[in-house]
Amino acid sequence: MVQIINLLFNIFYILILARIIFSWIRVSPYDPTWGPIMRFVYQVTDPIMEPIRRIMPPMGGLDFSPMIVLILASVLRSVLVNMLI
Repeated sequence: MVQIINLLFNIFYILILARIIFSWIRVSPYDPTWGPIMRFVYQVTDPIMEPIRRIMPPMGGLDFSPMIVLILASVLRSVLVNMLI
């Protein structure tokens, strides 16, 4: 069970990092190669990042919500793994 939790959180971390990279390189959502991947990443991560973005909007052009999501996910992962051990 711990391995499954770790796998799911690792996939989630990769999706958040992909979202950060997509925001830096500005891929067009209509690009035939990267567009579908980008839309998938945004669809999966938006429900988690939007509530944090409402509480803490981007400041000075910097969006700190991915960092906060990664920190909260790390804490949640530790709690879940410790409960199962």
